[in-house]
Amino acid sequence: MNWLSRFFPARPELTPEQAQRLAAWQALPPTDLRQPLSQGRYVVVDVETSGLNLARDHLIAIGAVAMQGGKIDLADNLEIVVQQKRVSKRDNILIHGIGGTAQEEGVQPVEALLLFLEYLGKSPLVAFHVKFDETMVRRALKNKIGLNFGHPWADLAYIAPALYPHLIHRCRTLDDWTNYFGIRNYARHNALADALSTAQLFLALREHMTAKAIQNYKELQDLDKAQRWANQTG
Repeated sequence: MNWLSRFFPARPELTPEQAQRLAAWQALPPTDLRQPLSQGRYVVVDVETSGLNLARDHLIAIGAVAMQGGKIDLADNLEIVVQQKRVSKRDNILIHGIGGTAQEEGVQPVEALLLFLEYLGKSPLVAFHVKFDETMVRRALKNKIGLNFGHPWADLAYIAPALYPHLIHRCRTLDDWTNYFGIRNYARHNALADALSTAQLFLALREHMTAKAIQNYKELQDLDKAQRWANQTG
């Protein structure tokens, strides 16, 4: 690899069938972010990676579950292990439980990412600590299929304390918030299990969303941004 390739990486080569699938996803109409939360479809996502370094580590698994009609649709879920050329370190495997064989036999990266896009459609995304999940997903999509992924996200790590300001020092992590609301996680650090716990947290927060007149996803994003600003200036 020469120095030019570090700054101008080659465009990923997709098969005609893969390019057609990507184009079909891109052609989908955007979702109306002002439709009531009780009517839209929202995808709650969590990822597992080779580590916590945003610049160096990479995507290993994606877990997602949809919320439709104001409820979690357990049948509408996705769990993908992305095939790895090099298995992650033992300490990393002990966290997420995805062993070497599972990583080596995972779904080929381009196929895995196309499956994720097709599952997602143009539904808005919800996560806890969006920066990490978004960075890992966006970089994988850019590197593997050449897609600049500019999708809407809402971050419960900011929305939850905005709705429950008296808990801002008590609840900081996903575990803190799920414990507060009595939400059980059947397999912590499994991407799908963590996505499900995050979706349950989203439901638990709905009562306070209604009290604060948060009626749609756009207003949820506005609350997210306001809390970020408050954190920076407080």
